[in-house]
Amino acid sequence: MLDPDALLAHDFGETRAAYTARDAILYALGVGLPDNPLDTAELRFMDETDLAILPTFAVTLASPGMWLRDERFGIDFTKLVHISQSAWFETPLPAAGEIVGTARIKSLTDRGGRKGAVLTVEREIRSTETSALYCRLDQTLLLRGDGGFGGAPTPRSEPFPFDTAPDVQAMLSTSPKAALVYRLSGDWNPLHLRPEFARKAGFDKPILHGLASYGMAGQVLSRALGRDAADISHLSCRFSGVVVPGETLSFQIWKAEDGSAHFQAASERRKALDDGRISWRDR
Repeated sequence: MLDPDALLAHDFGETRAAYTARDAILYALGVGLPDNPLDTAELRFMDETDLAILPTFAVTLASPGMWLRDERFGIDFTKLVHISQSAWFETPLPAAGEIVGTARIKSLTDRGGRKGAVLTVEREIRSTETSALYCRLDQTLLLRGDGGFGGAPTPRSEPFPFDTAPDVQAMLSTSPKAALVYRLSGDWNPLHLRPEFARKAGFDKPILHGLASYGMAGQVLSRALGRDAADISHLSCRFSGVVVPGETLSFQIWKAEDGSAHFQAASERRKALDDGRISWRDR
């Protein structure tokens, strides 16, 4: 049974790590680059001699790991789902470096009974050398088996209406091996690897990581709107449905007056990403 006091009192401490150009390239491969192996603009994210870095790579760094599997929290881990992600990329990442991550529980709310609990973890990733803030992010998790603990209700938000025709559409065919490649960036949840674990969690087969489709959105939207994916400054979305590796993602994009964009995406059978927003920094 969920122990909200243990969750809210959890001390994450600091997580220190180093990454190399190889890690950044592996991440770029995991989110579907290069779409065209002959496109020099996309090959910048593959070339260790003059490497461009996807800002979304930062969300994989200095992760606190599988901390929620600790039995003292009382969480039904097989029913945990990552439902939304927001990140602000403050300083471009170098091609390699040492970083430190900190985290805290930002909120824990109760949807009640069979609807589950909602947990938001806020993290910061900084340079160990200069303390420069590379990334600030909010990771929101639905604890499907842990509602009804008597906590504050989950607030409702007002999403972008998406009630007009999109300005731009784009597509990405995911690889059947996408989850197997993406997990090498540090998310070892067996939901994305083991068929028997996926079936126990209620899925027919292993599904793609939410953060993989999140990173895919960043690079696809940038290409569709003629922007450099290395300049992404903010990316947020809700994971409204699962993506199975091998499916094609179809993106609908609405341009905003300030140069940012709203987006949705659907797989071949269901809506996958919703309430999306992306923006870029100007050079």
